[in-house]
Order: sequence, then C-alpha cells, then structure tokens
Amino acid sequence: MKTNSFFQKASVVFSLFLLLNIFSTEVNAQIERVEPPFWWAEMETSEIEILFYGKDIAEYSVSTQEEVVINGVVKTENPNYLFVTIETKNLQPQTLHFNFSKKKRIKFTQEYELKKRKENSALREGFSSADVMYLLMPDRFANGNPDNDSVKGLADKLNREAEGGRHGGDIQGIIDHLDYIEDLGATAIWSTPLLEDNDKGYSYHTYAQSDVYKIDPRYGSNEDYQRLAEEMHERDMKLIMDYVTNHWGAEHWMIKDLPTYDWIHQFPGYANSNYRMETQYDPHASAIDAKYCEKGWFVRTMPDLNQSNPLVLQYLIQNAIWWIEFADLDGFRVDTYSYNDKEGISKWTKAIMDEYPNFNIVGEVWLHNQAQISYWQKDSEIGALQDFNSYCPSVMDFTLHDALGNMFKEKAGWGSGMQKAYGNFVNDFLYPNTNNLLVFLENHDTGRFNEIYDQDFNSYQLGLTLIATTRGIPQLYYGSEIAMRGDKGKGDGDIRRDFPGGWESDEQNAFQASERTELQENFHSFTKKLLNFRKNSKAIHEGELTHYLPENNVYVYFRELADDKVMVILNNNEEEQNLDLNRFQENLNGISTGKEVLSGKQIQLKEKLSIAGKTPMVIQL
Repeated sequence: MKTNSFFQKASVVFSLFLLLNIFSTEVNAQIERVEPPFWWAEMETSEIEILFYGKDIAEYSVSTQEEVVINGVVKTENPNYLFVTIETKNLQPQTLHFNFSKKKRIKFTQEYELKKRKENSALREGFSSADVMYLLMPDRFANGNPDNDSVKGLADKLNREAEGGRHGGDIQGIIDHLDYIEDLGATAIWSTPLLEDNDKGYSYHTYAQSDVYKIDPRYGSNEDYQRLAEEMHERDMKLIMDYVTNHWGAEHWMIKDLPTYDWIHQFPGYANSNYRMETQYDPHASAIDAKYCEKGWFVRTMPDLNQSNPLVLQYLIQNAIWWIEFADLDGFRVDTYSYNDKEGISKWTKAIMDEYPNFNIVGEVWLHNQAQISYWQKDSEIGALQDFNSYCPSVMDFTLHDALGNMFKEKAGWGSGMQKAYGNFVNDFLYPNTNNLLVFLENHDTGRFNEIYDQDFNSYQLGLTLIATTRGIPQLYYGSEIAMRGDKGKGDGDIRRDFPGGWESDEQNAFQASERTELQENFHSFTKKLLNFRKNSKAIHEGELTHYLPENNVYVYFRELADDKVMVILNNNEEEQNLDLNRFQENLNGISTGKEVLSGKQIQLKEKLSIAGKTPMVIQL
C-alpha cells in the first residue's frame, strides 16, 4: 500500500508539473511584445493604447484586476494584435494586471507597470538659440566599446574598410568625448538615430529602424542612452534624438507581420516617392502627384508609414513621448518632416508639445524657398492661408545653407557674394520665429563645407562666424572643427568619415591638441574661441538683428539686447577694406570702442575701420 501511495503521489506531482508547463507555454507563446513596455502616472497623455502582440492573441477578451477604465479594445484583420486603450489619469504608480480570457476563464495574466514620473518632467527646457548643436553620426564618431561592434542576431557586421559598413562607433564613444565637445563650446548634441536597424547592409545610418523601443545593441543599450543623457545634463548640455516618423525599415518586426494592410502606404506594395514636397501645399497639384510624394516610399528598404491611420498615429505619439520620458531628452530633430501626412504630423507634434510645453522640435524641411519652409513652422501665416498649423517650433534654414555653398567664392554683385546672405535674411518676415531656425554649414546629407572650399581657413572663418552670430540655432557637423572634408559626389560614406582618434588603432588622435596638425589646430582653436564667446552672449542668443546692405562684398550687422551690443563684419574680398563707420551710427550710437573677440584686441570705432581681406570681425561694443 505504501508503494502504491508513493506512485499515486508521484503521478499527481507529475501531472501538476505538466499542467504548469502547458500553462507556462501558453503564456509565453501568447505575449511576445507589449508596447509601450511601461508608462508613467500623472502624464498629460493619460489615455494610452497598449499593443499586445502574440500568436492569435485577438481570440482572447481582456480585463484588468485593478479598477482601470478600459476605453476600447481594437482587433484588426491580423489576429496577432490587440490594441487596448486605458485611462491612467487617476491611477497611482503601480503594477497593473491584464487578464486574458476565453469562455469567461482567465487563461493568462500580463503585468504592466505605471512608473513614478520624474519631478518637473513636464517643464523640461528644450534647446534654444542659446545653444550650439553638435551633430554626429555615432557609428563614425568614436568606438568606446569594441565588444559590441558585431552582435549576434543583427545582420550587418563590423567592416571598417567599407564606406557603407559598420565602423563600430557607439554611445560609449560619445560619452568618452563629452569633455571634448563641451570644451569646443557646443551645448547640445544631435546624434543621428540610435534605434535598432537590422538592414543587411548600410545599417550604420540607422534611419531604417527595425525596433523603435530599443537602442541598436551595436551602439549599446537603452540604459547606456539614459547614461548619456545623465552625463550630459551634469555638464548642462542637452540631448536631441533624431526621430523618424515617416518610415521604418523593411526589417521592422511589425512590417514583417502588419497589424493592418494600411499600416503602411501600399500601391499595392512598393512605389517610390517623387520627392516633390511642393505638392503638400500646391493649390494646383494633381491628386496623383500629391499621392506619390507623401505616400510613396522614401527608398525601397523604408516602408512609408500611414499617419492617417489612427492606430499608427497613436503608436508614434506614444513612442516619442516614451523616449522623452525614459531617456530624459531635451529635443527632437525629425527626419523628412514634410514627407509625412501633414495633418497626421501636425497632431503628432502638438501632442508632444502639449505634454512638454517648453520642449523643442526641429523639422527637416529640405526646401529651397523661405515661404515654403515657413509653411512648416508653428503658427506660420503662410500655413494659415490653408488653415494649416504644424505646431513644429523649429525648422531648418536650407536657403541659408544653399547660399553658404558658394557665396565665399564669389565677387561682389547684385545677387552674388555677401549679397546672398543679406538676401536670405531679407525674407525673415515670412517666419513666425526666426530665433528658432536651425542654421548650418553642412550636415550628414550634404557636401562637406571644407571639401567645397578646399579646406580654406578664411572661408571657414567667414562661414562659421555667420552661422554663430546671426539669428537662430547654429549646428556644427562633427569634424568641421578639424577641417574634415568629404565629397558628396563620391557617396554618403565620404561625407561620413571616421573622426580620427575615435578608434584605438587610429594613427592620429585629433581629439588631442598635441596630435592635431597645424591646419587642424587652426580650425579647432578658432571654432573653440568663437563658440565659447557665443555661449555667454545674450545679444547673440536673443538680440535684435539689424543688417546693412553689403558694400564691396562686405556684410555688416548688429545684434542688440538692451545695452549688450555686438557688431559683426564679414569681408569677403581678398583685399583689405576700409569702412566708413558713419554709415552705422544708428547702431553704434556714439560708441567709439569695442573688443574684437577673435583677436582679443581693443578696436577704435571713430570714423574709419580697416578690416583685412577674407576676414571676420566680431566686436563686443
């Protein structure tokens, strides 16, 4: 009898084990992903749409163990998705429990955390005209952790010999050189995207993302990204995420198992954009042209997201807010902003700015006409003509960039040389907020300034002085400060070269003054002096801009805020020029002396002022 009892007990235990194992298998099989992975209590965006993903999960009904209002459950044509909308407004930080049931019996439970929000998170200050933005491509900047250069499960492996390959730069490399960036005078970092991109090739730019809740492991982890923000905030620096609303990569897990047919734009399948953004506001545009601009894919490997689908739009809003809150971000640069469904991107932008009223977002609006660029800035009177408001606080000044590409090579003329700078700023009346325009010599998509001007130091001084002292937010592209060049005509890889010294095996370390060439040090020391002056100049940050018609290819303008006055002179001639200062008395107003910031010399401002050829002067009056 004892033996039979033993076997009976063993049989019961074994049966329980099998049941538990089957139950566990069902749970694990059903919930593969939950997005957002968690949320926060006391958010303005309190109604959240939680995506539950797993095999045939739509067969289950959903309830919560806690008293939580479920405002809706959406099932799509794909049974592997459930979108559950809950209200968190009056909920305290806690762990919620979602029950998934069949035939009124709970089959499994999924935990969901509501975290405590950081104090004053909603009032975070975004980047502004007081900042200088340093743009870098993490894969090409510095390799701080060689152990993550290639990662199992991600197709594109380390290949530093290939221009389009992974070179190994990462988040740790950025952290390791924060002192360098801060010392240079930059106050904010815009990094090109860091989220996972599992394309088989050319994944280093990371604009074809495969998981938008995960830092690419070849750059580090989500926690590394948090640590980067913490390290920067200790230095009073700001972190700007490059956010992509227009498209994902073809390897994105949701693209491989679409929640709905219209999650992406289909024709059916693929069709390329015609890239004619004018069709977004052209009153005479044909429907087919407008369709292929906005709905066409940017490239074949980047399926175009449909922001007019409410599920897609809400997903993108929540993902953006999640990253701001999780990583403690200070701003977004939004890729291909004007290619989105314009009503959808307007709602996306407004939702973020409602959550964070002092945040800042700069949209990439790559157009060549000020009225058309202005259309996309918040409260634009141009946009208002069509009852459109993007709510996007900042846009990029591409017309100034266009002018900078050749103005310093040109002689004086009605529309050439420094007249191009003047002509650009003449149209500032079209913008609702000129202080919130991003101004730049180059970026990761354009020809390198120092390639175009053949590393001419004088042209660099003139160009950098202009963007650092005019209205707006100056952006410097990594390596410009050491005369890095790159030919766009040879491909993107050439304008995205590795920063010398970012890898232990590099023959030269240009992060160190002792290892820079004389040319590199000239560029670097000038950049550092100018940007560090700018850092403390309220007149440059916020002052009124008054400029004078260029004469003899010399451009003069003033920045004024109360008694703080700065005079800027750009001589674009090879020869020395003599200025009659009586012409500028409405701004000088009797001031007879000033300190020239770049040389450190005291300047007499009486009747005449000489300025050497191809030289800038920045005079603190």
